[in-house]
Amino acid sequence: MIKKIDYENMGKNKLSWLEATYHFSFGDYHNPENMGFGALRVLNDDIISGNRGFETHPHRDMEIVTYVVEGRLTHEDSMGNKGSIGKGQVQYMSAGTGVYHSEHNLEDQPIRTLQIWILPDKKGHTPDYGDYKFDWNARLNTWLHLISSKKGSAPIKMNQDVNFYALELESGKEIDLAVKDGRQAYLVQIEGVSIINQHILNERDGMKIVEEDVKIKATKTSHILVIEMAKNSGKTH
Repeated sequence: MIKKIDYENMGKNKLSWLEATYHFSFGDYHNPENMGFGALRVLNDDIISGNRGFETHPHRDMEIVTYVVEGRLTHEDSMGNKGSIGKGQVQYMSAGTGVYHSEHNLEDQPIRTLQIWILPDKKGHTPDYGDYKFDWNARLNTWLHLISSKKGSAPIKMNQDVNFYALELESGKEIDLAVKDGRQAYLVQIEGVSIINQHILNERDGMKIVEEDVKIKATKTSHILVIEMAKNSGKTH
């Protein structure tokens, strides 16, 4: 099963400093039919104005990933961590029993990020933080494995059976994505235009894929993120 999710039909929120698009219910956008996809609970496509950001706020029992599309994002938290990441790089925080953090754009120009929340495999993990400065070219026409479970082989490991992959596919090139039995994936067409099993995905569109192999062809150089997970996962014990 595959289902294209049009950007125009997603939740939206516009503030003086933030332009947000919600793939799933979040904040003032509440759709009981769209509360997540397996372990994937939140995927927000955010444009943050220069010298603004999210002030210090709490989280608990959630695996939180921030992926920078353009610009540089600075993180600070109650565990004493502080750092910044740029285009194509990843910040990971396991909120566990509770943590406070802030995220800011300290530059003059707007930045774009994807903020992703994954339900953990259980409640009560010890809070943790890390970031990884992936080489942009490592995803050129190939899947770059960003995140895996603790048993997986990706540089970043989280408390859930999920895999994150990033890709920059040059115009005219093709690549396969196999979603095996018992697995599902959510794909974000971050930039560019691609054709996926006859579906045209434009910039910011999404796609749900369940137990189906797909072929991706870039008609315009495409920046893509895939979150692959166990089918119907997401129950926190």
